[in-house]
Amino acid sequence: MAAPKNQAAWLTKAGTPLEVGDAPLPIAGPGEIVVKNAAVAINPLDCHMQDVGVFVQQWPAIFGCDVAGEVYEVGADVQRFKRGDRVIGHAINLVSGRPQDGAYALYTVIPTNKAAILPDAISFTNGVVVPFAVETAVCVLSLKVPGVAMPGVSTPALGLPYPSLQDPAPSLGKTLVVYGGSSSVGSMTTQLATAAGIHIISIAGAHNLDFSKRCGAAQVFDHKDPSVVDRVVESVAQSGHEFIGIFDAIATPDTYAHDLAILARLGGGHLACVHPPPADVPSNVKAGMIFAVNDIATPVWEDYVTPALEVGKIQCLPPPTVVGKGLEYIQEALKKSKAGVSATKLVVEL
Repeated sequence: MAAPKNQAAWLTKAGTPLEVGDAPLPIAGPGEIVVKNAAVAINPLDCHMQDVGVFVQQWPAIFGCDVAGEVYEVGADVQRFKRGDRVIGHAINLVSGRPQDGAYALYTVIPTNKAAILPDAISFTNGVVVPFAVETAVCVLSLKVPGVAMPGVSTPALGLPYPSLQDPAPSLGKTLVVYGGSSSVGSMTTQLATAAGIHIISIAGAHNLDFSKRCGAAQVFDHKDPSVVDRVVESVAQSGHEFIGIFDAIATPDTYAHDLAILARLGGGHLACVHPPPADVPSNVKAGMIFAVNDIATPVWEDYVTPALEVGKIQCLPPPTVVGKGLEYIQEALKKSKAGVSATKLVVEL
């Protein structure tokens, strides 16, 4: 039987539109599967990669992080998956630089320790919102030793436990503030932290307060409330728990100002950010930037994601907005992402 034809949305140089064209059909090596993609999702990181070429190691490039589809091929040593399995996976072109490891193609190589079976009851378009967010959330919460996010910028090391399938999870007696609780990474961090027994206080837009509570936040405050710093500080105190710090999923000068004000009032703590943290943090604040590819996530991928999806401990949130069907819609989805979205994740079907 003739091999299928692969195509991809190629980036030929930074700052240019993607070009759909032929691509080699990937081959699964040891510890890898090849996924025939049914849906891919857009992340803000992808926009940065297209605009300035950050993390691109060879040209032309295929990038993108989130895939959902069926296993087309398994590596010789692979036992967790078989051909035809419905899966979600986190593509790692970000670190490997290999075009076959980018999501924006009909076929993508995924490491088996960054993939999980997608339950039959969950559609590909819903499931594809999960992978990058899961890995990022684990990197937010569970790293024990600071690493290197980029030259001169360390990763955070909150050292918190993995999520549990217990319902409800036993309380750790710790409180974490999530700034941007309705974002993809903010909402997943809220879900996984809550499943680890952590008390979450979220900051989000006024129209997304209920959404953040649906993800597990105990309390949610409007980021535009003039007294938001006072209200968060009061809420942390009333929780009676140890204050861990803040995860800032927005990471702008405005949010950093609020972060530092809250941390100052509460005696310091961790500040984990999706962009480089502010340079002028006081000595009692441990600041770091997330780098969302790390083997710390392997136990979560192998033991937690599928059963958590089956029982609803992981919800496919924020819900997808399907931009279109076909590789040619990825460029439109990137454009929409740059324009800004709220409490949704942009998805392209293939």
